[in-house]
Amino acid sequence: MLDVVRNIWNVPDLRKRVLFTLAMLAIYRLGNHVPTPGINAQSLVDFFEQNRGNWFGLVDMFSGGNLAKVTIFALGIMPYISASIILQLLTVVWPYLEKLSKEGELGRRKITQYTRYGTVLLSVIQSSAIAVYLERTTLANQFHIVDNPGIAFKLMTILTLTTGTAFIMWLGEQITERGIGNGMSLIIFAGIIVGFPRGMIDTFGMIQRGELSLFTALILFTGMVLVVAAIVFVERGQRRIPVQYAKRVVGRRVYGGQTTHLPLRVNTSGVIPVIFASSLIAFPQTVASFFQGSGEWMQSVAEQLRWGMPLYNLLYVSFIIFFCYFYTAIVFNPDDVAENMRKYGGFIPGIRPGKRTAEYLDHILGRITFGGAIYLALVAVLPEFLISGFKVAPIPVIGPPLDMFLNNNNLGWITEGLNLRFYFGGTSLLIIVGVAMDTVSQVEAQLVMRHYDGFTGKGGRRVRGRR
Repeated sequence: MLDVVRNIWNVPDLRKRVLFTLAMLAIYRLGNHVPTPGINAQSLVDFFEQNRGNWFGLVDMFSGGNLAKVTIFALGIMPYISASIILQLLTVVWPYLEKLSKEGELGRRKITQYTRYGTVLLSVIQSSAIAVYLERTTLANQFHIVDNPGIAFKLMTILTLTTGTAFIMWLGEQITERGIGNGMSLIIFAGIIVGFPRGMIDTFGMIQRGELSLFTALILFTGMVLVVAAIVFVERGQRRIPVQYAKRVVGRRVYGGQTTHLPLRVNTSGVIPVIFASSLIAFPQTVASFFQGSGEWMQSVAEQLRWGMPLYNLLYVSFIIFFCYFYTAIVFNPDDVAENMRKYGGFIPGIRPGKRTAEYLDHILGRITFGGAIYLALVAVLPEFLISGFKVAPIPVIGPPLDMFLNNNNLGWITEGLNLRFYFGGTSLLIIVGVAMDTVSQVEAQLVMRHYDGFTGKGGRRVRGRR
């Protein structure tokens, strides 16, 4: 590992890229300490402690804790992610965007420009909603979050948060262009990873105070290592479809005749299904918190969608599986792949080109996507189980006796969780491991291109990213 770091430092261009990336991430983290004017900090901390399970908690995780402090980077990169997802969905149904996506670099730049406009628009909408909501929120101790509500506070909040999001978007684009790795992914990575040291410190404090036994902590650490290993294994997993190209004679040259493979990833959709599912499942809770005087039915629904509740787990897993298939269908079109293979004289041995090839690819992709969806669901549900457990009492008929049985046999931790205070696994761990793999693969590619050994050393297998 030291040799790899030395090699990175010895390559001037790679050294500049790494230092530039670190500098941009440092600037991003500095924004964590610049608050938006007019906010009562202590009241805000109390408010977010009560709203960890809804949309605010989700956005706060992606913003690296900036939303909980309402800093200038409070919205984080979520508006950009939302705008990118909307543009990708519109590309499927809007012929104009579909045509742009097939025009190469020029079309990609045009779509990127539309994504920027969408990011600013969503930032204005979200910052306006946050400003209005913070003004109207009063905590149980009768303290207000906003010291001086009014039109001036609204305009200042909208301007500050929208400008902060635009600046983060610019930082991400600069990292992608002049640094190493994907800028937007690295910004999300930096926002999530910054909370892990505090989580570890809190865990050690719980051990010292006797709130968490050393044996349980060792089991937790072992489980964390196993989960990371499983994520790396599945993210690198792929089904290789053999493809053979027929020989073609063009003039005096003979092309084709070689055998290659078409890699189909087990988790083609990445972490997008988990983000979609988390947003949808948190929406009823967020609506209920916006309308404090809402009817009992809305409050009841919000209560059933808390972490650990059976309805929450059922809908969460169902949404993840659905969006895995939905997003995979968007990013991978078997008909286009089969048509491109046919144009260049490629075929899968034993499968006729054209429609049969598309059906075969769709069948294989559907099977491996199911495995990827189950994997995502298990990793996503794990943190909720560790934090709050699985509440079995609300299950009809069998719930109450099962809850009594677990409590009477010293198995109450199944329903109450381990009371951990940091976000272990789930969306955050998927993003951290995935982004780390992508960045390592790019650094290794730069080293190998310049005849240096990568992270795997001589003769080792290359580290593949998620893409």
